[in-house]
Amino acid sequence: MKINEKPDEDYEEVKIGQLGLLDSMTGVMTLRSSTGKQLQITAFSAEIAGFIANFLDGKREILPTIYGMFEQMCEENELFLVRVKIYESGGIFRANLYFTGKKEVILRSYRSSDAIALATFYNVPILVRKNLLKEESKESNSNSMPVK
Repeated sequence: MKINEKPDEDYEEVKIGQLGLLDSMTGVMTLRSSTGKQLQITAFSAEIAGFIANFLDGKREILPTIYGMFEQMCEENELFLVRVKIYESGGIFRANLYFTGKKEVILRSYRSSDAIALATFYNVPILVRKNLLKEESKESNSNSMPVK
């Protein structure tokens, strides 16, 4: 069985429901599942929030240097990002990135915001550990402003 075919009952696929800024330096996003549960992620840079907003809008012309390097390495090694899994470790959100191609590769314990940005850029599934998803509250993201 290939990496992108493995079912994982501990994770649920999510989409970015809301994306905004808490202040001029800090991004916030809400990831929502099809079952109505959500996970709010904060404490990532406003710059990353801006890149994610652009990727969601289909604007992929301006790529941060590090993502460009990542893309070139994947192309030269014939690797394709197929999914991102978000989990909690030591009180912070981390991510594993799953690749297929010439060989299968898992990059473990990377920043969740960068992993979500890459998943958005490549339009691949974002999975969140089910125990992190909570019922949606009415006041979620009420203090954030949209990313422009």
